[in-house]
Amino acid sequence: MSVQNPVEPSMPVEPPVVEVVSPAVGAPAPPPAPAPIAAPGMPAMPSIHVRAIITWLAIFPLVAICMVTTGPLMDGWPPVLRSFVLTLIVVPVAVYVVVPRMLAAYGKIRQRTAAKARP
Repeated sequence: MSVQNPVEPSMPVEPPVVEVVSPAVGAPAPPPAPAPIAAPGMPAMPSIHVRAIITWLAIFPLVAICMVTTGPLMDGWPPVLRSFVLTLIVVPVAVYVVVPRMLAAYGKIRQRTAAKARP
Protein backbone atom coordinates (compact mmCIF):
# COMPACT_ATOMS: atom_id res chain seq x y z
CA MET A 1 0.00 0.00 0.00
CA SER A 2 1.40 3.39 -0.89
CA VAL A 3 0.44 6.85 0.29
CA GLN A 4 0.79 9.97 -1.84
CA ASN A 5 3.59 12.31 -0.79
CA PRO A 6 2.01 15.66 0.18
CA VAL A 7 5.08 17.57 -1.01
CA GLU A 8 5.40 15.87 -4.40
CA PRO A 9 2.05 14.26 -5.29
CA SER A 10 3.52 12.24 -8.17
CA MET A 11 5.90 10.30 -5.87
CA PRO A 12 4.34 7.62 -3.65
CA VAL A 13 5.67 7.24 -0.11
CA GLU A 14 6.07 3.70 1.22
CA PRO A 15 5.30 3.15 4.92
CA PRO A 16 8.34 2.08 6.96
CA VAL A 17 8.79 -1.60 7.64
CA VAL A 18 8.86 -2.45 11.34
CA GLU A 19 10.40 -5.78 12.26
CA VAL A 20 9.42 -7.35 15.55
CA VAL A 21 12.25 -9.34 17.09
CA SER A 22 11.39 -11.95 19.67
CA PRO A 23 13.95 -13.30 22.13
CA ALA A 24 15.58 -16.56 21.16
CA VAL A 25 14.15 -19.70 22.66
CA GLY A 26 16.30 -20.82 25.55
CA ALA A 27 18.14 -17.50 25.77
CA PRO A 28 19.04 -16.51 29.32
CA ALA A 29 16.77 -13.97 30.95
CA PRO A 30 18.25 -10.57 31.74
CA PRO A 31 19.37 -10.15 35.35
CA PRO A 32 16.81 -8.62 37.70
CA ALA A 33 17.12 -4.94 38.48
CA PRO A 34 18.88 -4.27 41.78
CA ALA A 35 16.73 -3.27 44.71
CA PRO A 36 16.79 0.45 45.43
CA ILE A 37 19.18 1.31 48.23
CA ALA A 38 18.29 4.03 50.71
CA ALA A 39 20.74 6.89 50.85
CA PRO A 40 23.00 6.89 53.90
CA GLY A 41 21.22 8.47 56.83
CA MET A 42 17.79 8.01 55.26
CA PRO A 43 15.46 5.33 56.60
CA ALA A 44 14.25 2.64 54.25
CA MET A 45 10.77 2.95 52.78
CA PRO A 46 8.15 1.39 55.06
CA SER A 47 6.53 -1.83 53.90
CA ILE A 48 3.42 -1.71 51.76
CA HIS A 49 1.37 -2.86 54.76
CA VAL A 50 2.59 0.01 56.93
CA ARG A 51 1.91 2.48 54.10
CA ALA A 52 -1.62 1.07 53.70
CA ILE A 53 -2.33 1.51 57.41
CA ILE A 54 -0.90 5.05 57.41
CA THR A 55 -2.96 5.94 54.35
CA TRP A 56 -6.13 4.59 55.96
CA LEU A 57 -5.35 6.47 59.19
CA ALA A 58 -5.08 9.63 57.11
CA ILE A 59 -8.12 9.09 54.87
CA PHE A 60 -10.71 7.91 57.41
CA PRO A 61 -10.65 11.02 59.66
CA LEU A 62 -10.52 13.32 56.63
CA VAL A 63 -13.58 11.66 55.09
CA ALA A 64 -15.46 11.73 58.40
CA ILE A 65 -14.66 15.41 59.03
CA CYS A 66 -15.48 16.37 55.45
CA MET A 67 -18.80 14.49 55.53
CA VAL A 68 -19.84 16.15 58.78
CA THR A 69 -18.83 19.66 57.67
CA THR A 70 -20.13 19.53 54.10
CA GLY A 71 -23.16 17.32 54.81
CA PRO A 72 -25.61 20.17 55.45
CA LEU A 73 -24.44 21.97 52.30
CA MET A 74 -24.88 18.90 50.09
CA ASP A 75 -28.06 17.52 51.67
CA GLY A 76 -30.17 17.34 48.51
CA TRP A 77 -27.34 16.46 46.11
CA PRO A 78 -27.17 13.11 44.31
CA PRO A 79 -24.80 10.64 46.02
CA VAL A 80 -22.37 10.54 43.08
CA LEU A 81 -22.00 14.33 43.10
CA ARG A 82 -21.47 14.28 46.88
CA SER A 83 -18.76 11.64 46.48
CA PHE A 84 -17.14 13.65 43.69
CA VAL A 85 -16.93 16.81 45.80
CA LEU A 86 -15.79 14.85 48.84
CA THR A 87 -12.92 13.22 46.93
CA LEU A 88 -11.96 16.56 45.37
CA ILE A 89 -11.32 17.82 48.89
CA VAL A 90 -10.01 14.73 50.69
CA VAL A 91 -7.58 13.22 48.16
CA PRO A 92 -5.33 16.27 47.61
CA VAL A 93 -5.25 17.06 51.34
CA ALA A 94 -4.32 13.46 52.13
CA VAL A 95 -1.76 13.02 49.35
CA TYR A 96 0.03 16.35 49.66
CA VAL A 97 -0.30 17.17 53.37
CA VAL A 98 -1.40 14.43 55.76
CA VAL A 99 0.22 11.22 54.44
CA PRO A 100 3.70 12.74 53.94
CA ARG A 101 3.65 14.12 57.48
CA MET A 102 2.49 10.79 58.90
CA LEU A 103 5.21 8.93 56.97
CA ALA A 104 7.81 11.39 58.28
CA ALA A 105 6.56 10.87 61.83
CA TYR A 106 6.68 7.10 61.35
CA GLY A 107 10.28 7.40 60.07
CA LYS A 108 11.29 9.40 63.15
CA ILE A 109 9.70 6.82 65.44
CA ARG A 110 11.58 4.04 63.62
CA GLN A 111 14.86 5.93 63.93
CA ARG A 112 14.34 6.44 67.68
CA THR A 113 13.52 2.79 68.28
CA ALA A 114 16.50 1.69 66.17
CA ALA A 115 18.79 4.04 68.11
CA LYS A 116 17.51 2.67 71.44
CA ALA A 117 18.03 -0.90 70.23
CA ARG A 118 21.72 -0.26 69.44
CA PRO A 119 24.10 -0.77 72.36
